[in-house]
Amino acid sequence: MNAPASKKRAVSGLLLLDKPAGYSSNHALQKVKRLLRAEKAGHTGTLDPFATGLLLICLGEATKFSSYGLEGDKRYLATLKLGVTTATGDIEGEILSGKEVAISQSEIDRVLAKFRGTISQIPPIYSALKVAGKPMYDYARKGIDVERKAREVEIKQLDCVNFSADELTIDVSCSKGTYIRTLGEDIGVALGCGAHLVALRRTASSALTIERAITLEQLEAFSEIERDSTLLPIDTLLQDIPSIMLESRMITRLRQGQCQEAHPDWLPGMVSVYDSNRKLIGLAEVTGARQLIAKRLIAEHLATSVT
Repeated sequence: MNAPASKKRAVSGLLLLDKPAGYSSNHALQKVKRLLRAEKAGHTGTLDPFATGLLLICLGEATKFSSYGLEGDKRYLATLKLGVTTATGDIEGEILSGKEVAISQSEIDRVLAKFRGTISQIPPIYSALKVAGKPMYDYARKGIDVERKAREVEIKQLDCVNFSADELTIDVSCSKGTYIRTLGEDIGVALGCGAHLVALRRTASSALTIERAITLEQLEAFSEIERDSTLLPIDTLLQDIPSIMLESRMITRLRQGQCQEAHPDWLPGMVSVYDSNRKLIGLAEVTGARQLIAKRLIAEHLATSVT
């Protein structure tokens, strides 16, 4: 007899979702969780409700490594409405000002060049960044002004994809923590006309791209077996981390929390650990004192093979 549809399962893996507009990241996450009947789920890197594109959803044991999905570079297609500023820096905010736009392509190219490389950003007041334990948007909604400290981010690629009259579409590759709304506003200031974000699509997160993602509609249409087949191995999140292979005796000690002597070839830092069958065991740290210490390990009965 089949299990009731509502019964949750200990399913683990990574789902690449093409989030639709109109869904918060959490709303999309909860829908995926229900469709897969997963006991545990989380996402890496929030997308605003009006934004679309790549959302990494971690299920089960993959949630232990979700922070590594936040660390990598991101890539976006962003469309700016020139000549209009809003309270939130995007299409959802109240209009603050309007100005006629008379800008050439050469001006666009000159301004974009200024934003490539390491730049300083002041986080938007309408953001989830926390001050004294509360997200800044809570303060903004109450009309409370809070100090926002500038921070450095890196714009690794910034190209004009399309420019027509008062709309500019850019292709942006950036470091973690970059606010595309703020980038759009700052570009508008540099152009002398102001701007706000009217469309945003995340196209990549580290080496993972939107071409590999599936939509909620596709997931809904799949059978449970087909849904499970869309899940990527947990170590897809760990592609940028060096890996080591351990014999079973060392793995047992690692699981028991025992420190072990590191191999001379292992560099200090985080490493992903595999057994002799290329099954992922989890993450460990090689310390400066040449010790190997467990950090986050997959439950023993759920260790997964590399594909």
